[in-house]
Amino acid sequence: MNETIALTEATYYILLSLIEPRHGYGIMQEVEMMSRGRVHLAAGTLYGALTQMCDRKWIRPLPVQNGSRKKEYQITEKGLEILEEEVERLRELLENGESVLGGHHD
Repeated sequence: MNETIALTEATYYILLSLIEPRHGYGIMQEVEMMSRGRVHLAAGTLYGALTQMCDRKWIRPLPVQNGSRKKEYQITEKGLEILEEEVERLRELLENGESVLGGHHD
């Protein structure tokens, strides 16, 4: 892990949801389901994040099906690397927290 980027929770869940191609509303539903309702994405937040992630080449829009207005997105190899680095970073945080607090009970 070289220079790790700490992802926002929304970005993390969006990338995770795009392991399978999804359109915007599908992403919102998947994120809400994975976070057990804790993370709710507003449309403006979602589309701003999608634009930024496309610019960074973490995700890519898929070709639009004939006549469909739904744009689908999918994670790229670069996005998958970013996501795997974030999972590793979170694992380290969890392990350190458990190590320090493990035997610490009131």
